[in-house]
Amino acid sequence: MIRKIYCLIIVFVFALTGLIIFDYYCPYISEWFGYDLEGHGLFGIAMANIVSGTIGIIVFGGIGMAVAPPITNFILGYSERLAVTLSRIPTSDILVMILGIGLGLIIANLIGSPFAHLPIIGPYVPIIFSLILSVVGAKVALRKHTDITDFFVRLRGGSPANAPAPQPEVPKAQELENDIKAGPLGDRLYSNNKLLDTSVIIDGRVMDIMAAGFLDGKVVVPNFVLEELQKLSDSSDNLKRAKGRRGLDLVQDLQHSYGKQVLIVDYDFEDLGDVDSKLIRLAKQTDSSIMTNDFNLNKVAEIQGIKVLNINELANAIKPVVVSGEEMSVYLVKEGKEPGQAVAYLDDGTMIVVENGRRYVGTSIEVIVTSVLQTAAGRMIFARANHSSKN
Repeated sequence: MIRKIYCLIIVFVFALTGLIIFDYYCPYISEWFGYDLEGHGLFGIAMANIVSGTIGIIVFGGIGMAVAPPITNFILGYSERLAVTLSRIPTSDILVMILGIGLGLIIANLIGSPFAHLPIIGPYVPIIFSLILSVVGAKVALRKHTDITDFFVRLRGGSPANAPAPQPEVPKAQELENDIKAGPLGDRLYSNNKLLDTSVIIDGRVMDIMAAGFLDGKVVVPNFVLEELQKLSDSSDNLKRAKGRRGLDLVQDLQHSYGKQVLIVDYDFEDLGDVDSKLIRLAKQTDSSIMTNDFNLNKVAEIQGIKVLNINELANAIKPVVVSGEEMSVYLVKEGKEPGQAVAYLDDGTMIVVENGRRYVGTSIEVIVTSVLQTAAGRMIFARANHSSKN
């Protein structure tokens, strides 16, 4: 029913627009057709207006009937998506944001009014101030959400003489959540924060991804991740110690290279023991994404509705596409597990198993791809030696 009402309104608006346009240009249309309005008096003028208006209604009404369904579908679809998005936002956030936008618009008009009489740009200055300060007002209000709601609670409570009874002590977990929302990760209007876990820091490729400009928003390293890296760097195991030190060096390089885009946040959850659980809770409270190479953390985070950026999946996605029958030149580095096999590697680390290539180990030969196997660990290519094209 609502769809039909929208369609009727759109057709009516188009028809009314056609009536107004054709009525306004009636003298020009009559002159174009060679019809003399002045020679036919008031009756002729009235008839010409009726005819031109009718034509306008028919033409523009027809256009309205043609475009009404897609316009209606767009309006209904967009309004549904907007309603779903707004329904996820707490009511207090919406009210606080409206208050911030209102104050921003008031300040914008007070500042922009003196410039309104300037030539050319004058009328646009208040509009620009309104756009900028309304967004700023909404962001500041969301940042100060707790202070604003507390103010109205105290205002409703009456005078200090009638002060309410002492409130119970806020649990540490709730107190920490309030601190997070009021801190640099609490901007719920725009949240593009990426939380780095230990595995992705030790991996090191995040530095190259940032250098290529593929990461927007803040890159966040929580203090409990740094503590885990420190424990690894202090380990008696040489491999773990090397990984920990490499991770700490990478964090330092990120800070020096990207400055304010990299945040070190001092949040911890004492009721949780492992780093993965802490990362998941921090991501949920700040509406952030998690960057990781850990398969288990990836799965758990996705189950809980957290967006995960897996560098291994990214690396697999950008590997060159290889199809069966394609010829390529490879350098055979070692023998394979099966008789007659040899192994080569592409520049991106993809392993190629070459049948009948064992005799050519240590040389470059031409091979023909026979099949491609995609696994969770990556891609494996099977090929056979092209004996007629050996280098």
